[in-house]
Amino acid sequence: MARGEKKQWRACLGCQFVQSAREFVTHGCPNCGDRLDMQADGRRVAQCTTAVFDGMIAMTKPEESWVAKWQRIEKRVPGMYAVKVTGRLMGEDQERLGIRAA
Repeated sequence: MARGEKKQWRACLGCQFVQSAREFVTHGCPNCGDRLDMQADGRRVAQCTTAVFDGMIAMTKPEESWVAKWQRIEKRVPGMYAVKVTGRLMGEDQERLGIRAA
């Protein structure tokens, strides 16, 4: 990161994975992948992620982590996760991930 450059962290609204908006555009979400189809689409990144979240968890061995089990993220890829996100996916995206609308 260049001096003075601020990294804009964003959390996926589907799985709470945290990375920069640029990384979501470049790589998509490692958990939600093609279902949310954010790769190479900044508009989709804006729709499917949020910059408003509380706390982060660094998870290296999800299957061994009691925190991962407590947060219900033990089946996800290692990485950074938001503890709590603010925002919701649109109905169609909820359906793609098998999330029931509240």
